[in-house]
Amino acid sequence: MQGDRMARIDDYNQAFELGKKELFDKAPDLVAEYSGCEIEGDAAGKPKLILDFLNRPVVISWPDLDFRYRDSAEDLQIQQKVLLVHYLSGAWASKGAPLTGKWIAYQEVPDGRFYLDAFLKRAKIPLLQGFGEHPELLEELATRAFGAESSDHGDVSVVIRVLPLVPMVLLLWKGDEEFSPEGNILFDRNIPRLFSAEDIAWLAGMAVYPLIGMAKAKG
Repeated sequence: MQGDRMARIDDYNQAFELGKKELFDKAPDLVAEYSGCEIEGDAAGKPKLILDFLNRPVVISWPDLDFRYRDSAEDLQIQQKVLLVHYLSGAWASKGAPLTGKWIAYQEVPDGRFYLDAFLKRAKIPLLQGFGEHPELLEELATRAFGAESSDHGDVSVVIRVLPLVPMVLLLWKGDEEFSPEGNILFDRNIPRLFSAEDIAWLAGMAVYPLIGMAKAKG
């Protein structure tokens, strides 16, 4: 089991390095423009990008592409770094992937059906287990943690801006005597231009799990 975990970490590290190579020769001002980042200069005059990720600013140095949270000394997890470098690459390749205002379910993403089990395990099932019986708690915690806004999907739903070009709807339908609670996660139709289906499954889980942790701490 330990060996499998180390192999996965090696895969993530390799994916991160490959992603950095794809961006190395790109113009940072255009990367910032396409991805919705702010751009600043450090004390040495080197550019750095400020990317809002789940309501927290991430500082990305250029050209070494070191990712750090601005508000703490905490380092990002390697899976998060991989997703963010993929986001920057996708934004560059799509020249900004403008939002469409139209929502799709995960199954509508190219290859979404192939990765559906991973998406269910990482995101949808945990969402239901954490909030299916207390849907109002989802709105409260998502607003507190991510600055989420109410949505008109389902019985209770919120829109989370995971990244500047990546809004995500978490929605729940209340259960009754006949039916168990149900839920879903929706994405803007632009998301396949930014992420693969596998990345989207990981990204959805990264939005859901902090909320579950907050719900457990709340008791």
